[in-house]
Amino acid sequence: MPVISDPVQFNENELYVDLRAALGLPLYLKCEGFNFAGSIKLKAATEMVDAAERDGLLRPGSVLVESSSGNLGVALSVLAASRGYRFLCVTDARCNQPTIRLMEALGSQVHVIQEPDVRGGFLGARMAYVAALCASDDRYVWLNQYTNQGNWKAHYRTTAPAIARRFPDLDVLFVGAGTTGTLMGCARWFWQWRRRVRIVAVDSVGSVSFGQAPGRRLIPGLGTSVPPALLDESYVDELIRVDETDAVLACRRLAARGFLFGGSTGTVVSGAGQWLADHGRAGLVSVAIAPDLGERYLDTVYREGWPADVTESEPAMARSA
Repeated sequence: MPVISDPVQFNENELYVDLRAALGLPLYLKCEGFNFAGSIKLKAATEMVDAAERDGLLRPGSVLVESSSGNLGVALSVLAASRGYRFLCVTDARCNQPTIRLMEALGSQVHVIQEPDVRGGFLGARMAYVAALCASDDRYVWLNQYTNQGNWKAHYRTTAPAIARRFPDLDVLFVGAGTTGTLMGCARWFWQWRRRVRIVAVDSVGSVSFGQAPGRRLIPGLGTSVPPALLDESYVDELIRVDETDAVLACRRLAARGFLFGGSTGTVVSGAGQWLADHGRAGLVSVAIAPDLGERYLDTVYREGWPADVTESEPAMARSA
């Protein structure tokens, strides 16, 4: 085992689960949650903070601020604590309470947006709050994961090459779409590779990322209510859209076999299952990226009766954000 002095120095990048035994799927699941932030977002956070330090944007007295549905907020909380920065995460009412408590335990401040923007949903409201905050005080430094090139470059440098080393005969890669940093980094890398890999994006029903109409979404992470600035659809071969009830079912099926993954992972696995049911063939080598683990979803995805008991009591505006 390694000996480390910085939490960023540990990030397991070589662990895969063969889902043939657990779910009967010819699919390898790349597990990205085994680090001190608990998700794939530690890669993007590190890339963006390192670039901000190199460019002189982060200085003594700077306060990091970012809009996040949860996982990037935790990753930045880890980095801020280890490097001596203050950090304010702007999230919304869908963020899991364990995630909020984790950020606060790491010394971060958390501001929760309670009402969605009429046009931009919760994400639009979060971004507007951050923009106003930065305009009012130049100590705040907004990395802006939605436009920051470091978001996709992190996965171009690390995630995609790691998959290619382990699976040199890869045929299809399934990647969830949120900010689309992971999707774009992997897609760009594989488009330049020596052999063709089919890139399948997995999005949530209700997300506007690929031009669909907005709708209710309760699982944080994948999907968005504002079109992602980083997305270049020319790198994407296919799109699979997954209803949240199917994502929850996939999570619970995995948990029944001892694998506790997050809601984003359930969405990607469900989408990959749909695609493989229609296109699977003997010898096909397929990989899906699992962004996070499941402990933070115990009060939501893994709670009996969720999300039915939430949707029955939610205001209509919140449900459509």
